Amino acid sequence: MHYDTLMNRTCTWFLSLGLGLAVTALTACSERHEVDLPPEASEIIPQPWNVASPADVGLDESALDALAALVQGHGVVVRDGRLVYSWGDPSRPVDVASACKPVISTLLMFALQEGRVKSIDDPVVKVDPRLKQLPGRKDQRITFRHLASQTSGYGHTETPGAAWAYNDYALAYYYDVLTDLVFQRDGTGLLRNRLAQPLGFQDQFSFHASHAGRLAISTRDFAKLGVFYLQRGRWNDEQILEARYVDLMVSHPVPADLPRTRGEEAPMLPGQRSLGGRGPDGKDLLEEGPGYYSFNWWVNQPDGVAAPLYPALPPDTFVADGHVHRHKLWVIPGYDMVVVWLNTRISGNKELCERATELIRAALAGNQNAYATPAPAP
Repeated sequence: MHYDTLMNRTCTWFLSLGLGLAVTALTACSERHEVDLPPEASEIIPQPWNVASPADVGLDESALDALAALVQGHGVVVRDGRLVYSWGDPSRPVDVASACKPVISTLLMFALQEGRVKSIDDPVVKVDPRLKQLPGRKDQRITFRHLASQTSGYGHTETPGAAWAYNDYALAYYYDVLTDLVFQRDGTGLLRNRLAQPLGFQDQFSFHASHAGRLAISTRDFAKLGVFYLQRGRWNDEQILEARYVDLMVSHPVPADLPRTRGEEAPMLPGQRSLGGRGPDGKDLLEEGPGYYSFNWWVNQPDGVAAPLYPALPPDTFVADGHVHRHKLWVIPGYDMVVVWLNTRISGNKELCERATELIRAALAGNQNAYATPAPAP
């Protein structure tokens, strides 16, 4: 999309949108995860993006056209802190599924900065004595690091730290501990005060998209979070989150040799809900993770790992991923670039995702022979 169109759209939304306070319920708008949020009064002052053309920041617009045609859905590209390209509706809130998980760990980082949690290795039982009710004593050894790293053993027989399990029940527990016990405030309010206000979100958002812990956000506001991480916790001239906490999030992956859970179930707290996955499979959703998963981020090539997740992109790239490529927040420090796509057609398709990363690289290189416009989706 041409930057003049972006400017017009930005100005229109700046004048007309009422941004949400803590929204406690919203309706999923079909299986495509788009949501409608009722407008409410807000103290947030929207900060429209500075916009530029792709050429202004050294990007090839033809490659970005090919990227948009390939992934479809909604998306934005930001480089040098300016929004330079979009497709679909960049103002439309979308339930980003598991791509919300690094934002949950960002709440933990704020808890550390504010002294609400003393250490990532603090036992969670210090704030939730209910863990003492579970049989054995292993769950009393669960730490915040374990919950953020999918190594808690919660709901499985393994002890904390002994096995990898991409566990949506443990992630829901993690979110509830942070919001209900550590901050004693709902997630939407936390997101609003810690990030949406200082970053000047332009669109409606909620950390209760169908249920607590599910994030609904627009592509252009999700990109603001990406720039916040890219700038190591800084926005404009304000250090909102100390850089060491952002560094911590992307530099402590799960050990590459950690085994996957055996899948043997163990009791959880009464009424334990899930963030998304259901049944036994919801406690063991992915084999991949050890070596690359760091505080809910997927890190492209951490130190000591030979092969990158995404060979076309720099090693320092880190990614929030929802529904296996369908929703993505790409933070690419090596390119000073953030790319967001939501509600795309490439869920679970590794080949299409890799092709998309090649187009991102091609846009930077301006190599006209590095890509071909894909055929329309069936």
